[in-house]
Amino acid sequence: MQRQENFTELVLRRAAELSDKDAYLFLPGNTPGVVAQRLTYADLDAEAKRIASWLQQHGAVGGQVLLLYPSGLDFVKAFIGCLYAGSVAVPAPLPGDQNNQSARLTGILRDAEVRAVLTDSANEPGVSAWLRESGVTGVSVMASDDLAKGEVGAWAQPRLTVDSLAFLQYTSGSTSEPKGVMVSHRNLMANELAISHALGTHEGTRMGCWLPAYHDMGLIGHILHPLFVGGSVALMSPVSFLMRPVRWLQMITEYRVTVGGGPNFGYDLCLRRVTDEQLATLDLSGWEHACNGAEPIRAETVRAFTERFAPAGFRAEAFSPCYGMAETTLLISGVPTGQGPVYRTVDAVELEQGQLCDALPGGGTRTLVSSGVVDPADFSVKIVDPDGFAEQPEGRVGEIWIKGASVASGYWKRPETNAEVFNARIVSAAGTDPGWLRTGDLGVLDAGQLYVTGRLKEMILINGRNIYPHDVEREVQSLHPAFRGGAGAAFSVDDGEEHLVLVQEIRRAAVQDPEVLCAEVRAHVRREFQASCSVLLVRPATVRKTTSGKIQRSLMRSLLLEDRLAAVHQDLDKRVANLASSPTVTSVG
Repeated sequence: MQRQENFTELVLRRAAELSDKDAYLFLPGNTPGVVAQRLTYADLDAEAKRIASWLQQHGAVGGQVLLLYPSGLDFVKAFIGCLYAGSVAVPAPLPGDQNNQSARLTGILRDAEVRAVLTDSANEPGVSAWLRESGVTGVSVMASDDLAKGEVGAWAQPRLTVDSLAFLQYTSGSTSEPKGVMVSHRNLMANELAISHALGTHEGTRMGCWLPAYHDMGLIGHILHPLFVGGSVALMSPVSFLMRPVRWLQMITEYRVTVGGGPNFGYDLCLRRVTDEQLATLDLSGWEHACNGAEPIRAETVRAFTERFAPAGFRAEAFSPCYGMAETTLLISGVPTGQGPVYRTVDAVELEQGQLCDALPGGGTRTLVSSGVVDPADFSVKIVDPDGFAEQPEGRVGEIWIKGASVASGYWKRPETNAEVFNARIVSAAGTDPGWLRTGDLGVLDAGQLYVTGRLKEMILINGRNIYPHDVEREVQSLHPAFRGGAGAAFSVDDGEEHLVLVQEIRRAAVQDPEVLCAEVRAHVRREFQASCSVLLVRPATVRKTTSGKIQRSLMRSLLLEDRLAAVHQDLDKRVANLASSPTVTSVG
């Protein structure tokens, strides 16, 4: 049997074959026309070997190395340096980058049993101080942009197999505490092949990305995938995108990006913030795959973006809804080249009962966007009853279960959880079928299309009906201009009976009477979902999100129950108020 290539060997081969080709471009700042920083395959190879030699000399071979970098090419060099050293990279955000990030990062540091930390010279003092404050000793820190550290000539190629651990991808924690997914070289190679199957990528592919490098969609889908196919990628920081979303589209225009994407909210942000004058300067005709994943895909966003940017050459068939997760390395399903999004308008009540049915005359509807199709060469996918573990027929909603070479072996140091999540068994009259990954996502298969309908742990059961939280959030956000651009979190609290709660951000200046607005929200939810809803209106940036933009509904529930939410105005059912201990009311300008 022919020996399989691991990802480190693949990068070494690419560097030899494509030495003078640009692998990476990074656009610093927010100024259009700024000169991009470039990194060729040969330069990447040399820098990675230098960094790898330092790791090998400092006892990090086979051990975990924490990567703490701002956006830029230094992260890329360090990550590939870990691969070259035979170390296990652990990408993470810098301390203090987000709310409560230092505490989460300390948890990752301890959980991952880190042997070394790589960062850049600008952040090394702060990282070293954070390590001291964390009480962690015996961990070496290196500023990898210090050219005096490490020697290319001292590097030795590591002995790796496809089953060697490549990196730990810590989950973003939308429903629980973050856990380190163990991604092997086999998993990584298999999923990069799956991405190539879905997107038709090749050496001429130019990707474009603003996502954080430590997020799986940014890392595997945009930073590592070009190396797999021998292509290239243009990168920019998330901050640059959030400050001026048009910079992403300008990057796509200027650098002829063919593949690039992000969460649904990124497309929403472009819709709200790109002006007509800016639109007139864009050329999006070369964009072949505008991937949309990492959170519920909204039909109205896909349609509105397509219509808005059609004058710039954006084509409807370029929109590529997809589905994936860290536990499967990344991609599970996607839209084949040239096919475009598939929509399905269904009866809302039947969907809440777990059945996909055509809309009935005069009834409520929900329009779903397919997350594409699953290539049987890459994955097996089943829809399973999450309680009885029986496979569900087509058109019936259940939990999405996955098998395939991309599925990781489990979470780092979580054997009990791994047995439950990564070795689930489908039950049938013929016996049990083990080895399935439980995704925790609800979905349905219909005519070969996979529709992701929500998160199992976030489903709200009210009056015998299954209510999807993102449906409530979407309905409310269309009610009033004060909600425009603000996030919402719908969840339930339980005192023996489930009660629906909505926390919604508002722009206070756009609201004359918050009490009237709360009453309007409650009436609308009652009309649309036949459920009473407690409402808290909060200032912007109150609703917590993961690094990929997913609403952290479980965390928002905890903040409410711990009396840690400051409301501009609230209208709570009595039983909810008793549970929530009457959150403090403040005012905003």
